[in-house]
Amino acid sequence: MWAAMPTEGVSVHGRSNWRLLILGVLIASLLATLAARLFYLQVISGSTYRAQAHGNSVREVVNPAVRGLILDQLGRPLVSNQTSMGVTVDRHALRLQKDHGAAVISRLAGVLGVTPASITDKLAPCGTPGAKRPPICWNGPTYQPVPVATKVPVQTAITIMEMRSEFPGITAQMDASRTYPSPFGANAAHLLGYLGPVTQSQLNTQGTSLDPNRLRSMDLIGRTGLEKQYDTALRGKPAVTTLSVDTAGHVLSTLDQQPATPGNYVVTSIDAKLQAVVEKQLAAAIDRAHTQGFPGVAGAAVVVDVRTGRILSMASYPTYDPSIWVGGVSKTQYDQLMKSNALNFNAMQGLYAPGSTFKAISTAAAGTQGFNLYGTYPCPNQLKIGSQTFRNFESSGFGPISLKRALEVSCNTVFYGISEKMWNAAGGVKANANSPDPIAKTAKMFGLGSPTGIDLPGESTGRVSSRAFKEANWQAHKNAWCANALSGYPTLRKTNPTLADYYTSLDKENCANGFLWRPGDALNQAIGQGDTAVTPLQMAMVYAAVANGGTVYEPTVAKAIVDPTGKVVQEITPKVKSHVNVPKSVFTFLHNALPGVAENGSAKGDFVGFPLSKIPIAAKTGSAQVSGNKVSTSWFATYAPANNPKYAVLMMVSQGGTGAGTSGPSVRKIYEALFGVNGTSVDPTKSVLFGDAPQTQLPKIRSDGTPVVPKGAGSGVGGGG
Repeated sequence: MWAAMPTEGVSVHGRSNWRLLILGVLIASLLATLAARLFYLQVISGSTYRAQAHGNSVREVVNPAVRGLILDQLGRPLVSNQTSMGVTVDRHALRLQKDHGAAVISRLAGVLGVTPASITDKLAPCGTPGAKRPPICWNGPTYQPVPVATKVPVQTAITIMEMRSEFPGITAQMDASRTYPSPFGANAAHLLGYLGPVTQSQLNTQGTSLDPNRLRSMDLIGRTGLEKQYDTALRGKPAVTTLSVDTAGHVLSTLDQQPATPGNYVVTSIDAKLQAVVEKQLAAAIDRAHTQGFPGVAGAAVVVDVRTGRILSMASYPTYDPSIWVGGVSKTQYDQLMKSNALNFNAMQGLYAPGSTFKAISTAAAGTQGFNLYGTYPCPNQLKIGSQTFRNFESSGFGPISLKRALEVSCNTVFYGISEKMWNAAGGVKANANSPDPIAKTAKMFGLGSPTGIDLPGESTGRVSSRAFKEANWQAHKNAWCANALSGYPTLRKTNPTLADYYTSLDKENCANGFLWRPGDALNQAIGQGDTAVTPLQMAMVYAAVANGGTVYEPTVAKAIVDPTGKVVQEITPKVKSHVNVPKSVFTFLHNALPGVAENGSAKGDFVGFPLSKIPIAAKTGSAQVSGNKVSTSWFATYAPANNPKYAVLMMVSQGGTGAGTSGPSVRKIYEALFGVNGTSVDPTKSVLFGDAPQTQLPKIRSDGTPVVPKGAGSGVGGGG
């Protein structure tokens, strides 16, 4: 028999060795991978997973701290807390019942006078099948007792507590909720703000933090106003009970209990008595506009201490009752708030053309450019430049007059002439965005075109009309303008070809040379028209800076944060934002010129019989024209006493008509309250401000947390003062 010949290449024995070698490498690789993974899990990420494992066996029960008060400058509560009986349900205790708590819920519903379904709806975790939408469903932790009733009658609460065997897992306890005492009737809703549920984005920013003071999904936090600005200080630290639970969710033991720390108090510079006067007078100005046949759709008023920048009062119209947010605002209420624009804080968020109140800035710019502040200027009833005619709005022609008289009678054409000369000196139409723009530069020095820095959220920036702004605006919109110029508004053209032609012509011009700073732009700039838009607060700070000689303060509402025993946690001191760098002679001129507006100018009728010899009022009226054929915006900007300035008072009524006719009478009433004026007599003891001045000392707090209002100042609540 022939012998078997060996196979060429690797032998069978050799192939087996290779297989074993490859298998060994694979096993070694798997072991190495497993070891690396174990090292990552136990060493590198061990702390994270230990925390997560710990979280699986530990649960927290959190009770929010009592929120701190918001006080006026004398210690009168603007926002307080009221206690009432509330009922909570422990869902874990209900699950231990044979019927999972159905009978308990039925009995509880009978005692509370509600349906069992209304209670079970509140117990259902948000997002689970069948759960109602927030805020009806429960959005809090699993082990947190769920509040199902508030403001429960005391006798009902006693019944529940006395019959514990009938109500296992049901607790009646004292709860604290926000209340608004409204001393002297002061509303201050926009200043104070309101509370609302924490948002998911706010929770996400905390990451996986285990800080016991962190925000939780059940928390209410400040959403606007002082409640938002100082939320952390007001909120305090919650009471946290840490429970140990098994995998079935049964509570094994209590691991830790941390008591609550009540929130701190915010002491403001607001004076409740003055706030009530300002709100009343703003409402009166709105009514006055309506009586004159003007829409008077919105308004704002500001009173600021020109020596510190502290806000003594700030009001907005329309307003609302802040208590509607307590317990959750209804959809009907919210829709009404949105429809009426009542949530808009017009004093610091609304943007309006300032009109002739801006002329104080134009005067300052003229002074820096060498114009003779004591010279004579022509005041015709109109001025024609090119094909455009620019007219006086608040006055007729007065012939040659002084600049002081031009401010008194609000002669537009004087300021048109000054602005045209500045425009020509800067290069006219050949100038570029970097060419001199004295009026815009001066406006920005006074703080326009930038936030004031007030310690309230949501402030508007505003804008200043200028060469630079027009260039930037053209860059942002030229593509759209050019596209519309080419298309010619085909849809509109089908129904209104005349209007389509007008828009097309306008877009062609803007597309080609919308960046040009034309004479009309410069003239409108000088009288606070055109692209300039400001908040009432910004203009109040402008006149405060005029009054004090050029110091622009960051306005503040809060004076200090104190703990419930009165200990100062943080004092909030006045802060200077900037200085207006113009010659001192400019302020001297304005200080001498502006009192003439009330004495013998456009506001003369508002101060007939007022003791101007004792309390001179520096003022400037404004009636800003609005595009779209709307009624002009009424402005009245002032400070007093003109010879020793203390306060700046400003009022604005959107679509309210003239400054003197609508806002002026109300500003006079505010000054009467500030200085204790009755007819022609002045009695400082009758001032709305206790002690005839803003308070320099912080209010005292009793050991029980009760603010002490000085004797004679009155609480303003329940007839007290």
